[in-house]
Amino acid sequence: MRSLIKFNPQKLHKDQWGFHLVLLILSLFMLLPIVFIVNHAFKPFTELFAYPPTFFVKMPTLENFRLLINFSAESGIPASRYVFNSLFTTTLVILLTLLISSLAAYALSKLSFRGKHVFNKVNTLALMFVPIAVAIPRFLIIENLGIFNTYLAHIVPMLAMPIGIFLLKQFMDQVPDDLIEASKMDGAGNWRVYWNVMLPLVKPALVTVAILTFQASWGNSESSSIFMDDESLRTLPFYMNTLVAQSGNIVAGAGLAAVAGLVMFVPNIVLFIVLQNKVMDSMAHTGIK
Repeated sequence: MRSLIKFNPQKLHKDQWGFHLVLLILSLFMLLPIVFIVNHAFKPFTELFAYPPTFFVKMPTLENFRLLINFSAESGIPASRYVFNSLFTTTLVILLTLLISSLAAYALSKLSFRGKHVFNKVNTLALMFVPIAVAIPRFLIIENLGIFNTYLAHIVPMLAMPIGIFLLKQFMDQVPDDLIEASKMDGAGNWRVYWNVMLPLVKPALVTVAILTFQASWGNSESSSIFMDDESLRTLPFYMNTLVAQSGNIVAGAGLAAVAGLVMFVPNIVLFIVLQNKVMDSMAHTGIK
């Protein structure tokens, strides 16, 4: 009983004060990069080029944000176009990735077919390949499909997500087969079992995959630089990454880069904060007990 009180108390117990103190220190340490990104965006030029560099901003300013707005207004294509391209393609990538990954995971977990174990091993092996390692095959596939300089060039390469299939399959493996059989005895087919039984049970994993997909797609500049010649079809990450070069001014470019880092980071942290409970469920339970 004493051990249960220590590790799972109804309220904060004195035996856990030391543990919570360690967690607090680690949390503050992990917050440092976020604090730096926010402070860096509000630094004036004198602090951006200060030596030794400063961590916290001393005289916050909105000058960097004003430069970004002015630079966007003077460019041939407004920043809103890049934002739209990123939001449009990222939304479609998330929806299609969740659909494809969940269908593949359900088939690999609960259906029996020839070559199932081979596909499982292929998906596991695919986890070791970084995107740059398959850049040339991707380019050849995009070109042969005839979707070069289209939105599909942003979407199609991102749909193959081995980590999403792997995570969803691990969750689905823990769903009792008896539950599947009972559903089929009630007249449900594979599609009904997948949609009405399996997806609600693996919702934490779906949310986690959605966050991972968002991060990969939102920060992807590869498709804009490799698969796009039309500037109006390029995305926000590509635009932000080229701000310094386009500005032609090292001093102004440093401020633009600082703001760009904050702009690209904010959606990620907001999405995680909104969905953190589901992510914690996926880490804590890892399926159904």
